[in-house]
Amino acid sequence: MASSDRIGIVGAGLSGAVIGRALAEAGHRVEILDARGHVAGNCHTERDAETGVMVHVYGPHIFHTDDTEVWDYVNRFQTFQPYKNRVKTTSGGQVYSLPVNLHTINQFFGKAFRPDEARAFIEAQADRSIADPQTFEEQALRFVGRALYEAFFKGYTQKQWGCSPTELPASILKRLPVRFNYDDNYFFHKYQGMPENGYTDMVARILDHANVTVRLATRFHRADGDGYAHVFYSGPLDGYFDYALGRLGYRTLDFERFTYEGDYQGCAVMNYGDFAVPYTRITEHKHFSPWEEHEGSVCYREFSRECGPDDTPYYPIRLVREKEQLARYVARAEQERAVTFVGRLGTYRYLDMDLTIREALDTARLYLARRAQGAAMPAFVQPPL
Repeated sequence: MASSDRIGIVGAGLSGAVIGRALAEAGHRVEILDARGHVAGNCHTERDAETGVMVHVYGPHIFHTDDTEVWDYVNRFQTFQPYKNRVKTTSGGQVYSLPVNLHTINQFFGKAFRPDEARAFIEAQADRSIADPQTFEEQALRFVGRALYEAFFKGYTQKQWGCSPTELPASILKRLPVRFNYDDNYFFHKYQGMPENGYTDMVARILDHANVTVRLATRFHRADGDGYAHVFYSGPLDGYFDYALGRLGYRTLDFERFTYEGDYQGCAVMNYGDFAVPYTRITEHKHFSPWEEHEGSVCYREFSRECGPDDTPYYPIRLVREKEQLARYVARAEQERAVTFVGRLGTYRYLDMDLTIREALDTARLYLARRAQGAAMPAFVQPPL
């Protein structure tokens, strides 16, 4: 390479790390800034000093993908152990298997259906008068009927989103949330696993390159971008503009941590479908590393609420008001020069880890291709709207 660029990357999570590594390997000098005191963003993991359990500090992250290149990429930096996410839910004083499957249906209705019998039974439960579901509630009633909807979806959704399911779009419940077999693997992807030594170790290895400099506990301001040939910004889109058009809406999570001697709940994730229970779920972190053995246990009760200015943003709300506001921010972002907005916060989209990595790889390749052509990078490789 005849010359190298000085690249600024805001955020040392998956987006920033993957883009930074790719550009560093191509010979560019990369500086990564993160306001937090650790790398890996919200998938940060650390050993609990008391129990030795690997804790998912900002809530559990389970890796699952059908993308072979992404799977090979993460395994380049960390050994992934097999892990299947088998979620349970407590509803009406009983414990059931999720996603709703043949076992759940038979247990809930006190039946012993075969798959074809269960399918016919659920179709009879469904509200077929709803021809074109517009809301989350209509979508659920149309496909699973009122009994399953109220037991497994209504209360949990109210707690998670802070509003009635009648106010949420049907698109949130995209797929028919029922399986007519006994498969209780929450995900259906080809590759599923957990990093043996945690996500933070994996991200640290991605960042371990001579051309990468990481500066933690360092805030980025828009004017700081002037010193770089290009900036890849994975912080909050509205934050880049100092919230000039108001704050985009997010849900945040509060975690009530507690320890237990022994096995608290027998599974990694226990949802609570009843609205009267204030938390959405309890996660028991040692079950996310089933190849390890620990006497003690670390658990989180998880509470969802509206995100305030000093909170960690988790889930973009993306309802009508937020999308209108987002469109205004996107228009402003597209007027910027030499900055590309990436990742969950930079594009105001909910992204699983594998898609985050896929988009980061594609973004880095596009930058290298555009640079070779003498062409500019767009503000968004993946349009937020």
